[in-house]
Amino acid sequence: MSEPPSYDASLVHDESYLATSHKGLTYPFGTHAPGSGELTRVADGISWARIPMPGSLGHINSWLLDDAGGMAVVDTGMQLRSCSDAWKALFEGALAETRLTRIICTHLHPDHIGLAGWLAKKFEAELWMTRGEWLTARMLIADARDEVPEEAIINQRGAGWGDDVLAETRGKGWGRFGRMVFPMPVGYRRLKDGDRLDMGAHAWTVVVGSGHSPEHACLLNEKSGVLVSGDQVLPRISSNVSINISEPMADPLGEWLASIDKLLDVLPADLLVCPAHGEPFKGLHVRLRALRDEHLGRLDALVRHLGEPRRVIDCFSQLFNREIGPEHRELATGEALAHLRRLELEGRARRETRDGVWWFHAA
Repeated sequence: MSEPPSYDASLVHDESYLATSHKGLTYPFGTHAPGSGELTRVADGISWARIPMPGSLGHINSWLLDDAGGMAVVDTGMQLRSCSDAWKALFEGALAETRLTRIICTHLHPDHIGLAGWLAKKFEAELWMTRGEWLTARMLIADARDEVPEEAIINQRGAGWGDDVLAETRGKGWGRFGRMVFPMPVGYRRLKDGDRLDMGAHAWTVVVGSGHSPEHACLLNEKSGVLVSGDQVLPRISSNVSINISEPMADPLGEWLASIDKLLDVLPADLLVCPAHGEPFKGLHVRLRALRDEHLGRLDALVRHLGEPRRVIDCFSQLFNREIGPEHRELATGEALAHLRRLELEGRARRETRDGVWWFHAA
């Protein structure tokens, strides 16, 4: 398995540039995580493996669900040697006598689907995803080209970046997504909101959220009191919520906030939450409210900041807790634009375009 170019998982969600409160949570397993080749049983029907990755996060959690005839995998790590080596250690260790029955991916980001095709091929197992995640992943994998799309340049200019950044962007090429993902199967099994996955002694219900990605699947085991939350609910960081060039007038922050309200309504408060990053925790409703209130507070601060016209890049100080370097430029721009778009739709901000640059001001 070849190494793709360096990839920092902190570009997707980074505690240091969008920190949120995690007070009121409890961690039944503390900060202890399973080591190489090990699984930790966290509840009836589910075990925990940790897959190391580069970047500030340093890992992704893979969850192994008891299934008829073996175990189902939820999320896989990227197409990196460190990730595949971690799986090989599991196959020689805790999973030595276990067949993987199905590969489930909560959403499309490379740290979640990167080795899905590899595992599916190795075990002749089906890949399970929601349609929105599957189709978007396939589109991104296929969209590899030498030249950067002009829409990307227009978007950066609109956000307020100068000619130096635009020239740097033009020189990067386009389509690195596919280099982080092992070739995926041609077909998949669709997950839908409310689906019940029968896994022998256990059943898992699909609960779909949105905002961080198009159609993110969480898995609920009511009998065991467990939620596999992927990136929809993380204990210490807030997942990136961005607008990108494929849907420039989208409202991902509105979808994110609506998903929080949905999860508060349909999920019990006392579940053991098994996230993609960090440790299993309790305090789901506390965490959901903290995530919601953090974004609402950022929106209010942003409106005050728009007392005079501002570009997207002028709003970073209201949203992030550090300087934004080149490695975080794209997602910071997308996140800021998502907040400004939400204010537009709420009627609290207006946008004007001058010489290709967007200027936002309080309505």
